[in-house]
Amino acid sequence: MRVTVEVVGEDERDVEVEPEATYADLLSGVEVSPHEATVLVDGQPVPEDGNVEAEHVQVLRLVKGG
Repeated sequence: MRVTVEVVGEDERDVEVEPEATYADLLSGVEVSPHEATVLVDGQPVPEDGNVEAEHVQVLRLVKGG
């Protein structure tokens, strides 16, 4: 499954994931730790252990280096 991942304030990428992939797997595909970000589907947060069902998600970084 191909998912468009928009990392808010940064960029947008297409990521290929397996059929049973979780949102944590999706974060790994864009090199973001689940400890530093939340995945949003239609503006609502989803659990990192939930199966990916959306074709477009937003990743909101909660922690940014500095």
